[in-house]
Amino acid sequence: MIKKLIRRILLAIVALIAVIDGYLIFFKNSKQPTTVSAVDSASATTNKNDSEGAVGSGSTASSSSTQDTKSASSMADGTYTGASTQTEWGPVQVQITVSSGKITNVDVLSYPDTEKKSIQINENALPTYKEEALTAQSSNIDQISGATETYKGFTGSLQDSITQSEAAS
Repeated sequence: MIKKLIRRILLAIVALIAVIDGYLIFFKNSKQPTTVSAVDSASATTNKNDSEGAVGSGSTASSSSTQDTKSASSMADGTYTGASTQTEWGPVQVQITVSSGKITNVDVLSYPDTEKKSIQINENALPTYKEEALTAQSSNIDQISGATETYKGFTGSLQDSITQSEAAS
């Protein structure tokens, strides 16, 4: 009788720990919101792409960083190549084109493409990341499940190219 009571109490404790651990894994590491201008916020809200989805389980990295972003109007026109950002699976490098103070094109110059799984993940994730960057006019974009390393490399290189454009203005 006492053994059953102790067993039930231990099972309840283990279940509670599992729930708390799940909460920490899925919610604590989510991106922190950044301050964007009213224009950027309105365009991101009206043009949000809801088609992103899971592309499988890619990397196991669990950290996510928030980039500092500024209003797109402070960017100088031209083409800017971001620094090649090293990820666990290989480098990611992007190039942006700025026209009238807005990002009009995002080209991915390099990305991990030596492993079959990396190719599959990047074929699905990169078009979404590019579209979100054009909509947000910043590196403050949503991460796709299973494409964490690509996200870190893409946003790192994208932010570097945006920083170059802002420095040129």
